[in-house]
Amino acid sequence: MRTSDSATDTHCPYCALQCGMRLRPDPGGVTVAVEERADFPVNRGALCGKGRTAPAVLSSRVRLTQPLVRTHAGQLEPATWEEALDAVAEGLARTGRTHGPDAVGVFGGGGLTNEKAYALGKFARVALRTSQIDYNGRFCMSSAAAAHQRAFGLDRGLPFPLADIPRTGCVILVGSNLAETMPPALRYLTELKANGGTLIVIDPRRTRTAEQADLHLAPRPGTDLALALGLLHLIVAEGRTDEEFIAARTTGWEETRAAAMAHWPELVERITGIPVPRLREAVALFCAPESAMVLTARGPEQQSKGTDTVGAWINLCLATGRAGRPLSGYGCLTGQGNGQGGREHGQKADQLPGYRKLTDPAARAHVAEVWGVDPDSLPGPGRSAYELLDALGTDVKALLLMGSNPVVSAPRAGHVEDRIRSLDFLAVADVVLSETAALADVVLPVTQWAEETGTTTNLEGRVLLRRRALTPPPGVRSDLDVLHGLAARLGVEKGFPTEPEEVFEELRRASAGGPADYSGITYARIEAEQGVFWPCPAGPAGPDGSDGSDGSEGSPGTERLFLDRFATDDGRARFVPVSHRDAAEVPDADYPLLLTTGRVVAQYQSGAQTRRVDELNAAAPGPFVELHPRLAARIGAVDGSPLAVTSRRGRAVAPARITDTIRADTVFMPFHWPGEGRANTLTNPALDPTSRMPEFKVCAVRVEPA
Repeated sequence: MRTSDSATDTHCPYCALQCGMRLRPDPGGVTVAVEERADFPVNRGALCGKGRTAPAVLSSRVRLTQPLVRTHAGQLEPATWEEALDAVAEGLARTGRTHGPDAVGVFGGGGLTNEKAYALGKFARVALRTSQIDYNGRFCMSSAAAAHQRAFGLDRGLPFPLADIPRTGCVILVGSNLAETMPPALRYLTELKANGGTLIVIDPRRTRTAEQADLHLAPRPGTDLALALGLLHLIVAEGRTDEEFIAARTTGWEETRAAAMAHWPELVERITGIPVPRLREAVALFCAPESAMVLTARGPEQQSKGTDTVGAWINLCLATGRAGRPLSGYGCLTGQGNGQGGREHGQKADQLPGYRKLTDPAARAHVAEVWGVDPDSLPGPGRSAYELLDALGTDVKALLLMGSNPVVSAPRAGHVEDRIRSLDFLAVADVVLSETAALADVVLPVTQWAEETGTTTNLEGRVLLRRRALTPPPGVRSDLDVLHGLAARLGVEKGFPTEPEEVFEELRRASAGGPADYSGITYARIEAEQGVFWPCPAGPAGPDGSDGSDGSEGSPGTERLFLDRFATDDGRARFVPVSHRDAAEVPDADYPLLLTTGRVVAQYQSGAQTRRVDELNAAAPGPFVELHPRLAARIGAVDGSPLAVTSRRGRAVAPARITDTIRADTVFMPFHWPGEGRANTLTNPALDPTSRMPEFKVCAVRVEPA
């Protein structure tokens, strides 16, 4: 494997921090070593174990290096690229001819670069003419995105840079374990406390992050909405609202206040299990300083009422004047590496590039002009991620999948695996032979982060540039090459370039004027400025005909949103009245406990890549079931012994981990592993009516020694 002659500045392939790192060829020129990059402002040199060991997945020992095609005997066997691409094109085309274009589905991933996400959405709508495209980011931050749009008119994970967090007065962190999911970001909370600020952590487990808190509230899973409403009730009752801000910059307060006042503290205590004095303490800590923030993650978002739950926390910010002001506001801690950019440029079932709505005629006309197609030829919105997976083998008979592993990561995973197995045709492009790729008819080995150039957008809305540091192995091609080859075989000879910067230049034009406007961003600007925040429109045309996109006349980018106005028609934020409702599934005599799921520090998402790294497996070798000593005593569980966890969807078995850091009515499982310890065998696919987010974070189970 040939490397470049000098070190390359790039970014980690994993979470949405997109930590800066430097890759340097090793003396033998076989792979690269990871070095700290202290000049990058997000992580300032800090890296977690996943980032430090990322080059291990570059090894041909663990990754795919040649296409595989399933033979008539049922085995995946090596094939040439021409044979593999011919087979994929024929499988997709045959399905479209026989059953119509919407019988062909496309499923993307939040780890794809902006260029690949953009090209994949274009490929679905132009080459396949299908509406059936969505991506695994629907499982990540879609509820927060929907609530953001509803309240502020624009969705960007954080409307302010991470650097603002240590400078605020109080942070309420809801359903996030930063110490394990984004370790380099924990310093922002420790710096907050060092500066005299306070930290409130809301989590049913006393995690490593919760141990840093001035106040830890451990609500019953699925009751975050009631908790937010109870805090807003107390803020109103104690006269802590900012009436001047409410009058000047919001609408909808009267209805929202009335809804909150129906959630009196004693009722909220019964629902959540949080004593009223602790609720009052949280209100006092949040309202005492001049500035404060609420940050949410998957805990409150991955619920069948996730949009309303996030909306309730936004209402808390608006009622106290903690939004649209310096060092204050609501933010979502986006999870996947390009979860933000991945949803902005066309992978989602209802969106076009630039975060435009697929149902907006003006948006369709603009993007169609860039693509050189008739706006009427663009299909309408399709199914959301779980609904698309649920339709496999029935309405959707062929699937092209890139950068996702739903056999492990999807809710009700046993059912999803059955649906995938029932497909007439499945093609998977991936770096490794994931559990989903192992079921495919054709597997296409594609480049990964260190072997390709492309942009990602981190949780702050900072557009970053990953630089190619080494040459991929022979037999490996980029996803852009794959889409180019497939489009040509499907009769679309032009419009799918293979050079990332050429794709980005088209993305700039397609996003111009949209909510997520990248038109003023170039590779050169990103490199010179350590990333550029969107929206960043291009400047006016100069006398030489330039569009100002070199930065000389274009926008400097928007580091902080909403300081002058919100992105609504009238510039005001929208209060949205919400009321508590139960989770889709509550405990009963047959399933008396609650299951919640999450991550551990040494593994990432479905584990398809991190489970192939020896150092990470040594730290986190397999699944487990975390339970309280009182529950363990009641069911006769022994630490380290196998426990069976059963829900209405299936059964998982993993060793017991007995700890007093979890509620006695709740068990926890990490979701990184396949097989009998697959946590998502158990999880509930009940969907939020707005975001279509499944309810990963709470379902009813029973637990017994296996």
